Amino acid sequence: MGVDVMRVCVASNRNQLFVLTPLASAVGVLAAAGALLVSPGARADTLLAQASLKEVIVSGSRSERVLADVPASVDVLSGEDLNPALVQDIRDMVRDLPNVSVKRAPQRFGGVNTSTGRDGNAGFNIRGLESNRVLLTVDGIRMPREMVSGTLGSAAFGRDYFDLGLISRVEILRGGNSALYGSDGLAGMVAMFTTQPSDILIGQQTVGGRVLASYASEDGMKRVGVTVAGKPNDTIQWLIGGTAARSKELDNMGTNTALNSSRTAPNPQKDTQAALLGKVVLTPGGGLTHTVTLEHVDKSSDVEAYTGRARTTGRTPASSWDVTDLDGTTDTARSRLSWDARLKTGNAWSDELRAMVAVQQADSREVALEKRTNLSNVALPLRIRDVTYTENVSQLVLQAEKTWPLSAAWTHRLVYGLDVSATRMDNLVTGTEPPSGEQYPLKRFPTTTERQAAVFVQSELVSDRWSVVPALRYDRFQLSATKDALYPLTPASLSDGRLSPKLGMVFRATDAVSVYGNLASGFKSPSPAQLNSFFENVTGFYRTIPNPNLKPETSRTLEVGARGQSGIVAWDAAAFHGRYKDFIEELVQVSGTGRPGDPLTFQAVNRQAVRISGFEVKGTVRVGPATGVKLALGHTQGRDTATGKPLNSVNPRKFMVGVDHTVGAWQLGAAVTHVAAKSAADIHNTLTGGLTQFATQDYTTLDVKASWQLSKTTRLTAAVHNLTNRKYWEWTNVRGIASNSAVLDSYTAPGRSVSVGLVTAF
Repeated sequence: MGVDVMRVCVASNRNQLFVLTPLASAVGVLAAAGALLVSPGARADTLLAQASLKEVIVSGSRSERVLADVPASVDVLSGEDLNPALVQDIRDMVRDLPNVSVKRAPQRFGGVNTSTGRDGNAGFNIRGLESNRVLLTVDGIRMPREMVSGTLGSAAFGRDYFDLGLISRVEILRGGNSALYGSDGLAGMVAMFTTQPSDILIGQQTVGGRVLASYASEDGMKRVGVTVAGKPNDTIQWLIGGTAARSKELDNMGTNTALNSSRTAPNPQKDTQAALLGKVVLTPGGGLTHTVTLEHVDKSSDVEAYTGRARTTGRTPASSWDVTDLDGTTDTARSRLSWDARLKTGNAWSDELRAMVAVQQADSREVALEKRTNLSNVALPLRIRDVTYTENVSQLVLQAEKTWPLSAAWTHRLVYGLDVSATRMDNLVTGTEPPSGEQYPLKRFPTTTERQAAVFVQSELVSDRWSVVPALRYDRFQLSATKDALYPLTPASLSDGRLSPKLGMVFRATDAVSVYGNLASGFKSPSPAQLNSFFENVTGFYRTIPNPNLKPETSRTLEVGARGQSGIVAWDAAAFHGRYKDFIEELVQVSGTGRPGDPLTFQAVNRQAVRISGFEVKGTVRVGPATGVKLALGHTQGRDTATGKPLNSVNPRKFMVGVDHTVGAWQLGAAVTHVAAKSAADIHNTLTGGLTQFATQDYTTLDVKASWQLSKTTRLTAAVHNLTNRKYWEWTNVRGIASNSAVLDSYTAPGRSVSVGLVTAF
């Protein structure tokens, strides 16, 4: 289906023949080459077989499109790209992608005043923007927000509510996409899709399954998963899947194992996770399909925070107590139930209708237990910080599609619909020994309901050579905060509307080369924490106050690119430039001297503008019948246009080149990755007291792998990461760390590690 069908209709009108254009084959070759590029596990011997397939994506246009006909940069990960031996979590998933990363700082949190690393795999960074500025969805349902920046004290909740063992496909769309998806589509989108029964059943199977098992030495993760699907008749398909995993702390290159704050080795940690997926697909006839999905993901972590303890020698009485023991636990869970119906209509105003209804509940809790003694070594009362954050979503989508010929040369496709959601966000802080002037329990922001209602339309005009794709969406959002006895202020509410246009174009210069351009808008509404966050320490003379005057962040991005395939070479290149207005920065000092009667006052504020630009290049070369070479290069730079300061969330330039070679049942591969240094001139130094931020050095790593096809349905894969045991730091994990820090080694990436995975089907 997709755009190729539209192009077939054009050809049919002209020639009365339903034949695919030659471009379809070129698109298939490009898509297969792109899959080899982004996946270290893609098999060189299957490149030609995959070349005849057309990679179809959904995220770029809310309906199926051939990847090469989407006027945007998109990475598609499926199959071997998600091999459990190579991909344990979302951090591994984007390891080889240009201008995409996942932050994971070490667990070095304090009991009350720092949350460093407690957000785990915090979330995705796309082209220098991260956190809630990247839209995350699973089967079209929005994922919970990240909650960091000290809003909840020592607690921090990331966005890793996924289990990749139940995910069959990931699409990473770069650039603003609010014209299709509304708020949070400022930087891009990561769309995940859970496994379907058809992904498991092979040929005419009525019952089939898949078993996976994997191990990774960098964090000791042991993981197993089983998925079973069935098709008792032509109208019913079902699927039941589950995964379970245990792991420990992520390794680093630190060697100091002291049981205090001088420690650079990781803190001891025990993690567990489990996930379940149930799905029923009904096709009663008449072009109607129902998909009912039940999903649950549960993760927990226990940390013995030695780094939170005071040193026993050489200490100075900087405070009136010493921490003698600090433990932390984190529990996150996400459950959702969704119904997705598709109906082939073929009437005057639609060819297909879609209705999706979903409810989702996410609960996160972090507890810190802190034992202390005074300077006379007398035990003080136990300090407990117990923080919870909940986010419940109800979502409704109604969508229609219609395709019709305009002339002998042009076809028109229309996608339009309604998108409505209600999200209830809440928090609770309790425990013992609260800060001066506070009393537990309390809330850092009041219970808030965010309601969004939007209408959208995308028009697509297609000929043999051209695709012109304008889109427009209007969103109306409202943040309604409820007055609460646990929140001491009168809460502010906020409502606003946002019109998001988009224009994309694709020019198929030849049957093998296409050029595209994309001018898009994005926006992100303020979060409840940014709007109403409140904290006050009456003895320390500092506070955080609400800002009812916050405006939504907005973006305008321009991207131009080209894709091509000629003989043994396939390539994809894009350049982009974006301007982001009313950028929201949290915990900005707006007044105060820190003296009695004039406390230091912090607030979330809108900045004037941020500018980001850069480029990406990806390519593959088939150098022999069994050998393929892949490469990727990504470069981004960003600045605050008001101050001229660099944007610290931008990562250094990265280049990757790899090779895959097949010998019989074996497939061997290696990849070299080089990351440039982060120069001091490219860092906005936010540290005080004359300190400068640590600037990461350049580094090069080598990964190797081997895969053995034991049988038609069973594959064993092993990999060695960082084979040379290179010591290095990733910029995304050390932002804000001083260059003279005595514990820099605690922020190093893992050294040499091994991973093994087995996947078998039955």
